[in-house]
Amino acid sequence: MRIITTGLAFSTHFLLTQAAPLLANNFGRPAQNATFDYVVVGGGTGGLAIAYRLAEANHAVAVIEAGGFYEVENGNTSVVPAYNQDYNEITSDSQWNAPLVDWGFLTTPQAGAQGQRLHYGRGKMLGGCSAENAMNYNRPTIGSLQAWSDSVNDSSYLWDNFLPHYQTSIKYTNPDQTFRAMNASVPLITSENGTGPLQVSFPHWATPIASWAKQGLAEIGVGELHDLINGDLTGAQFSPLTLNPRDQTRSSSQTSFLDTAMRRRMTNLKVYTHTLAKQVLFDQNKTAAGVLVESGPSPEPFILSAKKEVILSAGAFQSPQLLMVSGIGPAKELQKFNISVVADRPGVGQDMWDHVVLSVGQQVNVETYGSLMSPAAAVKAKNDYISPNHTGILTNDQSDFLGWEKLPSNSRSTFTNSTIIDLATFPSDWPEIEYEISSAPFGTSSFSTPENVIDVGYIQPVLLTPLSRGNITLASADMSDAPLINPNWLTHPTDQQVAIAAFKRARQFFNTSAIAPILIGEELLPGQQDLPFDSSDEEILSYLQANIGFNWHASCTCKMGKRDDGMAVVDSRAKVIGVERLRVVDASAFPFLPPGHPQATIYALAEKIAGDILAGR
Repeated sequence: MRIITTGLAFSTHFLLTQAAPLLANNFGRPAQNATFDYVVVGGGTGGLAIAYRLAEANHAVAVIEAGGFYEVENGNTSVVPAYNQDYNEITSDSQWNAPLVDWGFLTTPQAGAQGQRLHYGRGKMLGGCSAENAMNYNRPTIGSLQAWSDSVNDSSYLWDNFLPHYQTSIKYTNPDQTFRAMNASVPLITSENGTGPLQVSFPHWATPIASWAKQGLAEIGVGELHDLINGDLTGAQFSPLTLNPRDQTRSSSQTSFLDTAMRRRMTNLKVYTHTLAKQVLFDQNKTAAGVLVESGPSPEPFILSAKKEVILSAGAFQSPQLLMVSGIGPAKELQKFNISVVADRPGVGQDMWDHVVLSVGQQVNVETYGSLMSPAAAVKAKNDYISPNHTGILTNDQSDFLGWEKLPSNSRSTFTNSTIIDLATFPSDWPEIEYEISSAPFGTSSFSTPENVIDVGYIQPVLLTPLSRGNITLASADMSDAPLINPNWLTHPTDQQVAIAAFKRARQFFNTSAIAPILIGEELLPGQQDLPFDSSDEEILSYLQANIGFNWHASCTCKMGKRDDGMAVVDSRAKVIGVERLRVVDASAFPFLPPGHPQATIYALAEKIAGDILAGR
């Protein structure tokens, strides 16, 4: 699908302009030492949120960000929701031509992907991954937050106590049904009264396949769910997106938290763009004192000192990397690179969780993202989007309908006892599979739309109970060198059995009578030729590993836990164990990866920890 957006660049990648007030000077001066109350490393999803809240309380805050503004460095590709497709390819080795706003990371050779090295998208820009993700905003289940609370021995993570932190960060707007098809209506929510800067709403155009998929999912036992934000993820519904309802553009941590700070002239918040954090500096008492950084094409090191705390929000790969190059991590790993050990924390970089994605696709007779291969359709899409009402296909991220379930008994009949025991360790309301209904092929590497086929619909099962654990280790003692990224997908036997069952379930979906009226011909992905319907489980697994997809939901590499847990990296207040005045606030600090898409929980965690800091906890 990358060919499509590249081909459309001349006709539909256009600039959105609007009158804007003069903004405050929120930029730090490179190559000059400076002192702040708080220094935040990473201007991504969690970093800008926590920086904003601390600055709002009149503290001096610095944000260190390796990238810049995506509107400048990536144009409308990061602004227009449908262009999210530019980031949804899984490519191997050197095939990925990384844009300026992506780090261009590649994994190590993956045993669970038949030895492939795959691109792993990470945002290198203000907004971080909130500026290149699929925009889905879902909250986890009540039971998963009970498990979080239990695992860290802190009741503040219980659903009722944590929910206000979700609500504080967002401004929820119910969909404008004027522009959506009548069969794409969304139940109204009246309980969301937050006035936060992050916009959460629905696109003015719903993917047509979703309305049919709703009935198809119901036919296989996945019924309708009222919404995806009130602690229940059993059923299917249109997903809210981090979307500005006024102009139908992406709402990221940059356009929400940072832009609000700039409009409010909060000059106590300074952002250092195109600046790389090289090392957290400690005094003789193992207290974080600041961060050594470099900026510019001819990097000159300088120091940003912190009078109160240093906060790492560099993401699931670079937060553990920065801890390790700064002397916090497994002692044996640090000693390989002659790094002085400040705190021996064996859990740093370990226990990585992620969500594997599978794909089944079939030609359909309704409009999909593929329609934009037609120049006439592309021009119409552009005109619809820039019209006063901002309508049409470009308003949608192309994966706006999601379903969730525990696999039914007939899908579990071949599970081994150990798999049944493994799955029973998850809370009773924790779904095992998410179904993403999409009009574009998220997370697939080897599928090309056949000639003369325009519109293809997809169902993409996501594995929500992963037992395979990855890790992040060092390639060198220098933050300029990418870490070694080993997600280790689909290596655990339980994950393999669940993947096979979920794939069969996806094929069952396309065999329902409800979806039949929009189908054309035979299955395209994987298709009978590549994987016959009578294939053995071993053949299915081999295909899935060769064509693996994933949701870029890396987490837990600086795991939160009890202070007496030897593998925990941070405590329930996100404080790094073994040192002082250092916290980690991003998905790496999760104790586990809850069901659903993690960005909502990253924002909530940032809000919660900001509150803890301001309360002196």
